[in-house]
Amino acid sequence: MKYAAGVDVGGTNVVCGLIEETGRVVARHKYATAPENGSAAVLEGIGAAIERLREEAGIAADDLEAIGLGIPGLSDPERGVSVRAVNLHWSQVPVAAEMRRRLGKPAYIDNDVRMYAYGEALAGAGRGARYVLGVTIGTGLASAFVQNGELLYGHRCMAGEIGHVPIEHFESIPCNCGRTGCLETVVSATGIARQARTRIERGERSSLAERFPDLSRLRSVDVTEACLAGDALAKDVLDRTGRALGAALAWAVPLLSPDAIVIGGGGALAGDALFVPMKQELESRLLQDYKDQFAIKSAELHDDAGLIGSALWALARNRKALHT
Repeated sequence: MKYAAGVDVGGTNVVCGLIEETGRVVARHKYATAPENGSAAVLEGIGAAIERLREEAGIAADDLEAIGLGIPGLSDPERGVSVRAVNLHWSQVPVAAEMRRRLGKPAYIDNDVRMYAYGEALAGAGRGARYVLGVTIGTGLASAFVQNGELLYGHRCMAGEIGHVPIEHFESIPCNCGRTGCLETVVSATGIARQARTRIERGERSSLAERFPDLSRLRSVDVTEACLAGDALAKDVLDRTGRALGAALAWAVPLLSPDAIVIGGGGALAGDALFVPMKQELESRLLQDYKDQFAIKSAELHDDAGLIGSALWALARNRKALHT
């Protein structure tokens, strides 16, 4: 049995795992990233964590075939460089070369959302489908497309930035990218919380106002809980968010023609409160030929998707390199 190390690097936490070539997680470890210590310290910590996991799992060094890392922000997978990761304060960091130097194993990096989508496509909710569109609703909104086990990159590896598609008929809210009216200002965990907070501040009634005298503490999960408890404002926020996503997917489906759409991330935990209006909006906008030709599914692997995806992707890249 061969194994790969999968690493999901976030601005707050790093999750390292050892993954069988079948996709099964053998061991994992989560710890604080501490990006303030610099990229060298973060990469040194990752290397040490992988070695510790390997030893504790009793896996021989020769059986660890490759290392895959999912990095937030803009990555160059061909050069193995993290071009820009704002939350990590990284710019032009040669991650793959540094990990290879530390562990003596082939190392590959890619954007964390692509690794999440790849994991779900091969081993999660999208397994068995040939054309999988993965969407993550987290702090922001992003997507990736997997076709026959291969990722779609586009020019400069920037395919999938669905969160920065402009949306109509919604407020023109400033986005962190510097523009206004981007989809993720509505469809994201931060967007969901912002919508509820803004409406309460305008005087609309909600049980959330009583629960959160300090509205800055309000999170998307709180909006979901309020919706499930019957709060009308929370329900309307999630309905509106779902419809905005459905409208955006009505563009993505004709462009990519997926046979599966997998939606994950913290914001997707709203379930039917988000999914039902999203499907209704999408259905109302699609050409008849696309209807009933794809399945919309909730992500299955959750926090393990990035680990599994980056590990399986590293194995695939490494084996391809060995045969070329």
